[in-house]
Amino acid sequence: MVREMRSGPRFSEKFEEFGKRKPVEDGVVARSRRGAIGESWWSGRFLAVLTQLGVGGRLDRGKTYARAGQVVDLAIEPGAITATVQGSRDEPYRARIGLRPFADEAWDAVLDALAADSWFAAALLAGEVPDDLEDLLGRVGLSLFPQGSGELPMDCSCPDWSVPCKHLAAVAYLAAEEFDVDPFALLRWRGRDRATLLAALRDRRDAGAGSPTALEDLLDRFHRPGVPVPDPPTRDARSSPADALLDDLPPLRLGGEDVREVLRPLYARLADGPPE
Repeated sequence: MVREMRSGPRFSEKFEEFGKRKPVEDGVVARSRRGAIGESWWSGRFLAVLTQLGVGGRLDRGKTYARAGQVVDLAIEPGAITATVQGSRDEPYRARIGLRPFADEAWDAVLDALAADSWFAAALLAGEVPDDLEDLLGRVGLSLFPQGSGELPMDCSCPDWSVPCKHLAAVAYLAAEEFDVDPFALLRWRGRDRATLLAALRDRRDAGAGSPTALEDLLDRFHRPGVPVPDPPTRDARSSPADALLDDLPPLRLGGEDVREVLRPLYARLADGPPE
């Protein structure tokens, strides 16, 4: 069930008075103990998107739950972030934040674009997610993050009808911290896990490089001269060794005179050595 957003007094304020949240042993605890949650651009962008979609004002309700370890477990899989959250009742609640995975054809377009750009390919293969990944996805008509509330369905089994409830908000914060640790979790949410994505990217890069011997052939030819080395020029017998270099220079006119001829006496004097 996907809930509609409602304004006004929270129903949770009425039922919360019947009991306090039950403590959880070995729950998922937020690393951040105070202030903002989320350190990287992708986790900050995720939380910013929630704010832009009109649910940001309710997110703070989940910080206490996230920092108290009330989330029993958390999983980020293609199409959904799911979690079990312990509230005041005996039975934990099931919370889910959905996001439609990219279709296979869309992923093919993404991988082609990534493989064609050496910077993106190198960064991803090194385990990094470039800051401008959103721009690349935009060029193929996709977005890493949801563009509207309809693309981000949320539901929780708790009786609170506001969206997000504090259980969902806690899950959002912990997901943001998971994105800090593993930015590939964002791409997994969109349908491709890290191993599958990088394997497909390597295949495309290898295919673009040609045959398996392409690198060996390149290395074999690396130190070969591109053109034959010419024979040394034949010197005029009248040229002295000191000014032989001038004969290899093209004519250089300055004020009607050939600079080579102006320099020739100087070269000869230098060849004679310093005066005694």
